[in-house]
Amino acid sequence: MKPRYVLAPEAARDLVEIWQYLKEHSSLEVANRVESVILDRILFLTQNPDAGHWRKDLTDHAVKFFPVYSYLIVYRPQTTPLQVVAILHGRREVERILKHRPS
Repeated sequence: MKPRYVLAPEAARDLVEIWQYLKEHSSLEVANRVESVILDRILFLTQNPDAGHWRKDLTDHAVKFFPVYSYLIVYRPQTTPLQVVAILHGRREVERILKHRPS
C-alpha cells in the first residue's frame, strides 16, 4: 500500500519537537493527543488538499497552510503522496523559518 503522505525530514523533526515540548510543559496525554490530531488532519488533507490556504505573505513556495490548534501544517497540495513541509507553531517566525527550508 502506498503512503498517503510523507513528512519532510524537517516536518518530522517539527512533530517530534512539538511532542517533546508538550510532554515537558503539559503532560504525556496532551502531547499524544495533539500529535494524534495533527496526524489525523494530515490524513484529512490527503483527501482534501484544497482545504488549506495560500499564504503568499509568508512564502512564495507552492505550499498551503492548514491550522490545527496553535500549529500550522505546511504542505504541497499538488503532490501525491501529499508532502508535508513543516508543522510550526503559529507564533513562531514562520516566514523566516520557511525561507531556510528546502523548497
